[in-house]
Amino acid sequence: MLMELSEAKRSLEAAAAKIIPTPAADALPSKFYEAFILHGLRVDLVEPGRILCSMTVPPRLSNVGKLLHGGAAMSIIDLVGSAVFYTVGARMTGSPLEISTTYLESAFVHVEIEIEAKVLRVGKVVGVATVDLRKKNTGKSFAQARYTKYFGKTSKM
Repeated sequence: MLMELSEAKRSLEAAAAKIIPTPAADALPSKFYEAFILHGLRVDLVEPGRILCSMTVPPRLSNVGKLLHGGAAMSIIDLVGSAVFYTVGARMTGSPLEISTTYLESAFVHVEIEIEAKVLRVGKVVGVATVDLRKKNTGKSFAQARYTKYFGKTSKM
């Protein structure tokens, strides 16, 4: 049992350092992650309560099976889901309260995908949206999410 615990620790600590040494990772700019995820995203339509985007799944967002990594898909959902609230005049700043995502199937590298975010409701401090990730050539959803965001003032604790 102790060996399994140390193996888990080693695999997590070594994974990132193997690809990008710690000094190089620490030197990345503060908005690097958003740019890394969204690079290549095209905004095809913006209207009140709706954003439609598309992109080709890049190798940098894939897992070892050459599929869009679930964490990368979740980041796309978070970023586009957050942006859709701007289309109805809500504050962009805030914090996600909940993001519930269902992965229905996979999307391979180099597949063209669509990301559609729709506002369901915006109150004084909470907004709810849906985000659908689809394969562009078939229109078939491969991930669906419900995104709840808090727009109130953040704590300074």
